[in-house]
Formats: sequence, structure tokens, C-alpha cells
Amino acid sequence: MPFVDHLEELRQRILKSLIAILLSSGFCLLFVRKLVQALEMPAGKIQFLQVAPGEFLFTSIKVAGYGGLTISLPFILYQFLKFILPGLTKKEKLLIAPSVAGSAILFFLGIFFAWKALIPAALGFLISYGADVVEPLWSIEKYLDFVLLLMLSTGLAFQLPILQLILGFLEIISWEKMLSAWRLVVMASAVAGAVLTPSTDPITMLLLSTSITFLFFVGIGLVALTTNLKGQIRPSFDP
Repeated sequence: MPFVDHLEELRQRILKSLIAILLSSGFCLLFVRKLVQALEMPAGKIQFLQVAPGEFLFTSIKVAGYGGLTISLPFILYQFLKFILPGLTKKEKLLIAPSVAGSAILFFLGIFFAWKALIPAALGFLISYGADVVEPLWSIEKYLDFVLLLMLSTGLAFQLPILQLILGFLEIISWEKMLSAWRLVVMASAVAGAVLTPSTDPITMLLLSTSITFLFFVGIGLVALTTNLKGQIRPSFDP
């Protein structure tokens, strides 16, 4: 295809993705009260306040936007695949399609992990700290910003094994070199845990950094497995 046609195809696929996000966000907006109530559940009996005119309205739109983006993610990845697959080699096609599918699965697993582990741990610490001195009354906007940002950052952190798998499959870096850098990765995961968590409590940072380190070793295992499989199926012949 000519370059201009590629640009037109890219524009069409981006437009379809944006429409999917808008439609999904509109659908989420119909049930935004239920979504907000679900996001409030980890906070237990904490009372939430609307401290500014229209705060809950704009917060509802934000929650619907996050929900729409999450729901439409499979369709966005499908559009991405449809755009790049025709230009890839057979080897690259074997890598990209499973990687994109795995990326989506890990993203949702990261959101689920944040929901079930990180958010309750962070809120438990923040609520208990100073509970005998001050009564917690939280802004609904600040609380939902905290929850949504933590879920999104955890979903992104869970992409680490996919990145390692791509680098290993393309033979950019071997699993042995990845393993030899484990000390540096542990330090980097601690920094990432501090940066990605919207709160400053040590429990959340420790859980996230430990998860990143664990995912790094999972990625090493995947790279080693695919390397061995490639060595077994690669035809051997004398020059």
C-alpha cells in the first residue's frame, strides 16, 4: 500500500477505537452509580463528601471514562493487530498476536490484583493510622483518583513479562543476562513501587514492588522456555 493509504488506514482504526471508547464510556455512565459504589467498597464505613459544586458529576464522568477504556481495550488491541500484522514477517506474527493477547490478560490481572490486594492493604493502613486522633472524611474525587490510578499503574506494571518475552524472542537480550541483573531489578522495582503508588504508605509500595520482582522472574522463565523450544524446533543442517 502507498504511504498515504497506510495513514488513512491508521486514521480509520484510531477513529474506530475512539468511537469504541466513547460508546463504552457512555454505557458505563448509565451504571456509574453502581460502579462508584463498587469502588467505595474497599473503604468500608468511610464517609465520602462532595466538597465542591459538581464534584460528583465530574467524578462520574471520569469513572465512566476509565471504565470505557478498560472495556474497549480488547477492541483497541484488535485494531492494532489488524493494522500491523500485514507488514510483519512470519516470525514476528508468531510473536505479536500472542503477546497482545497476553498483554490484555495481564492488564486485567493487574487491575484485579490491585482491587483484591493493594487497595485493601493501602486503605487499611491509611484508615488505621491516626484513627484515634482524626475522623476520616474523604473527598469522593480524591478517593476515586487514588483507586483508579493505583489500578491503572498496577495493570501497566503487569506488562513486564510481555516486554521480556518480546526482547527474548527477538534475541535482543537472553534470559541469562536478565537473571544476572536481578539485583538491579529489585532496586528498580522498589523505586517503581514508590513512584506508581499514589499513596506513600509502605505496605502498598512493598506489595507492588514485590509483585514487579515476581513478574520479572516469571518473565525470565518464559524467555528461557521459549528459547529452549526454539532450539528444539529449529532445523539443524550443515553449511
